[in-house]
Amino acid sequence: MSRLLPHPVVSLALLAVWLLAWDSVAPGIVLLGLVAAAGLPRLTGRFWPEAPRRVRLRPLLRFLPRFAWDVVSANVVVAALVLGPRSRLRPGFVVVPLETRDPWVTTLLASVVTLTPGTVSANLSGDGSALLVHSLDLPDAAAAAAEIKSRYERTLMEIFPC
Repeated sequence: MSRLLPHPVVSLALLAVWLLAWDSVAPGIVLLGLVAAAGLPRLTGRFWPEAPRRVRLRPLLRFLPRFAWDVVSANVVVAALVLGPRSRLRPGFVVVPLETRDPWVTTLLASVVTLTPGTVSANLSGDGSALLVHSLDLPDAAAAAAEIKSRYERTLMEIFPC
């Protein structure tokens, strides 16, 4: 099974995103989604850090709805910022010091930050101790870093205990 689906959680997430993107459960769409969900992790496997041995389900089930809500609410905020006067934009960079040294958790954290509208992971320090994040609206860099750490990093560290 691990050769067919080397990263089953990622495959499931890819399938879910595929179906949401197409907004359809037509047989052809589902079939293409299954092929992509099974094939992409296999094709990109050599680029991935070693997969975690344990995944804690309870924190994952708490994290997914929170992350989905963050994506939806951030879309609304970004739309208001982009459609409003340019003077309201306060873009900036923030350095987020990382507690984790696990490459899997770091990769997921950078992905979660980038998938949330209005923010993008710009760089990871050479030693993996800090993530540079660009934000479309950054009134307080320290508060933004603290929120990323508490809302995402700690939860991802609970989901994938190192």
